[in-house]
Amino acid sequence: MKNLRPLGSGVIAIVTTLFVFLGTANLQAGEFSRVVIDAGHGDQDVGGNHGLVYEKHLALDTALRLEYYLNKKGIRTTMTRRSDQFISLAKRASIGNRYRNSIFVSVHYNWTWKSSVSGLETFYHSSRSKPLAQYIQSGMHSKVRASDRGAKYGSYYVLRHTKNPAVLVECGFVSNSRERSNMKKGSWRQRIAEGIGKGIIKYQKERKSGRLN
Repeated sequence: MKNLRPLGSGVIAIVTTLFVFLGTANLQAGEFSRVVIDAGHGDQDVGGNHGLVYEKHLALDTALRLEYYLNKKGIRTTMTRRSDQFISLAKRASIGNRYRNSIFVSVHYNWTWKSSVSGLETFYHSSRSKPLAQYIQSGMHSKVRASDRGAKYGSYYVLRHTKNPAVLVECGFVSNSRERSNMKKGSWRQRIAEGIGKGIIKYQKERKSGRLN
C-alpha cells in the first residue's frame, strides 16, 4: 500500500472523540438494561398514613410485587430497599445513577388533608421521562378503576437528581376511605404493580423500536 502516513495527533483526537460520542449515543438509545425500583419512605419516615395504614408498607409491598412481575418478563431490577429501613433521598438517587443504561421508578401512595381527593398520578421532571410516566399511568388504569390524575411534571428530589429517565408513581390516596380500603387488599396492590409493569414494558418496546431515546 502506497502513501500510507501516520495519523496526526489532531486527527487522532477527532476520531477518538467521534467514537466516544457514538458510544454514548448507543447507550442512550434503544433498550434499557435495568429498572431501579424505589419503594418510598421507610422506618421512621412512614409517609402518608391513616391509623395503622402506612404508606411505607404499601409502597414496599407494591415495589416487591413489581420486581417479581418484571423479573418474570426477563427484565433485570435493583431495589433501593427491601425492608423497613430509612434510605436518604440522595442515596436513592445515587443507586439510580449507579446503572447507566437504566430507568428509575419510585413507588408511593398519596395523602392530603382533603379526604375527598382520590386517584392515581405519575410524575416526571425531564421531557425524556414524560413518555415513561404516560405509559405507566395508562398501564395502571388498564388494571384498576380509579380517577385519572394524569402524568404530570413534578420537581421531586429523586427525579431532579436521577440522570436516567425517572418517574414517581402515586398509587392512590391513603387519606381517601374508598382508596384506602382498596389498597389494603393484596389483590389490588398486585394489579397496581402489574399496571406499572405493563407501562414499563410498553416503554421498553418503544425504546427498542427506536421511536424513543
